[in-house]
Amino acid sequence: MDGYGFTLAGAALTARPSGALWWAAEGLLCVSDLHLGKSGRMARRGGALLPPYETADTLARLEAEIRALGPGHVLCLGDSFDDLAAAEGLAVAEADWLVRLMAGRRWTWIEGNHDPGPVQIGGTHRAELRLGPLCFRHVARPGAEGEISGHYHPKAGLSAGGRRIARPCFLVDARRVILPAFGTYTGGLRAEDAALESLMAADARAVLTGPAVHAIPMPRRSRR
Repeated sequence: MDGYGFTLAGAALTARPSGALWWAAEGLLCVSDLHLGKSGRMARRGGALLPPYETADTLARLEAEIRALGPGHVLCLGDSFDDLAAAEGLAVAEADWLVRLMAGRRWTWIEGNHDPGPVQIGGTHRAELRLGPLCFRHVARPGAEGEISGHYHPKAGLSAGGRRIARPCFLVDARRVILPAFGTYTGGLRAEDAALESLMAADARAVLTGPAVHAIPMPRRSRR
């Protein structure tokens, strides 16, 4: 199994190189912050004009994970669409693609701060989901235990070949996991930002995504 294995609240989980989280015992694939339709939302609001291909690229990478793992349950951990208009304006081909991915399996949309979940597509819509010892929600809550969340799009740096490479990363400690953004057009918040430092324990790890996962101590301002 590709990825970084660890245990949270007794559940054996795998952080995948793609940025997806796999819970094999439950057949559950979890992804966060797809932000489908971001290029369209930015164009509507007068922002940068980005090539409108990120939805197809994100869906292709999600399909690759589904084909590789065969999950019975896919959980999208909030901000699946960049806003409600992006969900409503999904191209027919992309909407059909998403429906095909959903067919024959349980699919849960968790409410994010950008969208409440695309109700017209189907699936189950929840503010949060408790499953066994774990709680899935979009934004981490201080003091939570067994929590899996997203929202912050964490990233961390890795030195390679004399240069520093920033990659999306999982943040992992004994109480919680914060997932990286899975979407193609998503920025990131550095792991040493105060908002993330305040949530994660001193011994937290950053699990960098990419061609292969790489676990390092979570970067902190005090380690600079």
